[in-house]
Amino acid sequence: MAEAFVGTWNLKSSENFDEYMKVLGVGFATRKVGNLTKPTTIISVEGDTVKIQTQSTIKNTELSFKLGEEFDETTADNRKVKSVVTIDGGKLVHIQRWDGKETSLVREVNGNALTLTLTMGDVVSTRSYEKAE
Repeated sequence: MAEAFVGTWNLKSSENFDEYMKVLGVGFATRKVGNLTKPTTIISVEGDTVKIQTQSTIKNTELSFKLGEEFDETTADNRKVKSVVTIDGGKLVHIQRWDGKETSLVREVNGNALTLTLTMGDVVSTRSYEKAE
């Protein structure tokens, strides 16, 4: 099922991302850079391992995991979190937990568009990506 997400995705638009970074505790300077960055996300599947690479002019990150298995993750803003990624209703659902807090990153593909919905508490950010040719 993760195969539906495979590809190279370029960020086209972002809504409420600054507010989302604020509730995560991201500092002002990092938020300003984060709002200017237009990352490319590359999703691949090898066997039962899913890999998500995020590349930008500022920072590159790479996650490698098996669906449904908890793993340690260091986020782009340097939070140390416990993560688990599952497929739920055709969506790739990524939950991060740290210090009694939790955020969700939900990816959904519709044709050549990928929508990333970031939620923490009552703050929701939507980032829209387009599949690269």
